Formats: sequence, C-alpha cells, structure tokens
Amino acid sequence: MDIQDLTDRMNDMVRSKGWYAENSKRPQTPRNLAISLSVEAAEILEHFQFREHAKDTGELAGELADVALYLLQLASVTGIDLERAILDKIEVNKTREWDQE
Repeated sequence: MDIQDLTDRMNDMVRSKGWYAENSKRPQTPRNLAISLSVEAAEILEHFQFREHAKDTGELAGELADVALYLLQLASVTGIDLERAILDKIEVNKTREWDQE
C-alpha cells in the first residue's frame, strides 16, 4: 500500500460520513484540516507529558494515525502530491547542515 492508496481509503471514509458535502457540519476545508492536524499533533504530546515514554503505545499509535490521516487529507484537498513533496524535501535536507554535537 502506498500514500495514494491510503489517501483514497481516507477519502472514501470521509465521503461515507458526508463530511465533503456542501452542508456538512464538519466542513473539510484546508483551514479546518490544518487546525485538526495541529490538535491531533498536540494530543501526541499528552502521551509524553511528565514522562519520557508513552504510557500506552496503542493509544499513541491511534494519535499518530489521526495525524497521518489529517495530513493526507490536507494534501489531498489542496492538490499537493504528498509523496513528491516528501521526496523533494528529503533531497533538500540532504544538502542542509545541522550542528554536529
């Protein structure tokens, strides 16, 4: 399974919930998806608050999946080829230098 397959499955689920409908109570706009992505990322932090390791890796896995799904959806609704963007960013990062401590 690749990024496009995951995106297709995510879009199918969102459509089945009616969230892409014009009158949806959960409009899937880029703004709303970006906010949701940030909220879900913050929920990952809760698993590490006051500890070095996640207490429940199953719950952490669910939060990571939520972040990935919102990321896939945000890329999809904005017309960004996430796979290409990731590969391009890897190439950029290869040329960057970070502190070597």
